[in-house]
Amino acid sequence: RRVLFRSYRIVVADSRFPRDGRCIEEIGTYDPKAESAITVDAEKAKQWIKNGAQPTDTVRGLLKKANVL
Repeated sequence: RRVLFRSYRIVVADSRFPRDGRCIEEIGTYDPKAESAITVDAEKAKQWIKNGAQPTDTVRGLLKKANVL
């Protein structure tokens, strides 16, 4: 039996592209099983938000947990 180890990428994507389509930049990862589950490049995240990027509700929660927002 195969065990799935989930991990997620936190990316910057254009809203005009499909959800699983091309991303502009990867700014972090989220691994719900690990102790330090969230790794985010805070400077890149702040820069994208400053330039008008709008995080999803889920990513906004992850950024708050990582003390970026």
